Amino acid sequence: MKYKKYDLEDRLIDFAIRISVIVESLPNTKLANQIGNQLIKSGTSPVLNYGEAQSAESPKDFIHKLKVIVKELRESLVCLKIIARKPLISPNSKLEPIIKENNELIAIMMQSIKTARKNTLEN
Repeated sequence: MKYKKYDLEDRLIDFAIRISVIVESLPNTKLANQIGNQLIKSGTSPVLNYGEAQSAESPKDFIHKLKVIVKELRESLVCLKIIARKPLISPNSKLEPIIKENNELIAIMMQSIKTARKNTLEN
C-alpha cells in the first residue's frame, strides 16, 4: 500500500494558492479589495514563515516563527469569515473547504509549538 508523503510545506503552498484563487474571485468593491489585500498577505505569509522556521537560529527562534504562522493563519480565518458573512463569494459552501484547512493548519502549528516547547525543556 502506498502512502502519500505528508509535507507541511506543500500543504502551506497549496493553502496560499487556494487563498489566491479566492482573492482573485472577489468582486471589485471597497470592502472586497480591502479584505482581499489583507487575505493575500496573511494567506501567503504562513508558507514563507515556515521556510524561515526551517532555518531558525535556535529553538526559541523556531517557536517564535511558528507563533507568527499561527497569527497569520488566524488573520486569514477572520478574513474568510468576513467574506462568508457578507457574503462576498456565493455560495458560501465554496469557502467551507479552505476554512476547514485553515483550522487544521492552526491545529498542526499549535501542536508543533507544544512539541517544540517540550523538546526545548527536555534538552
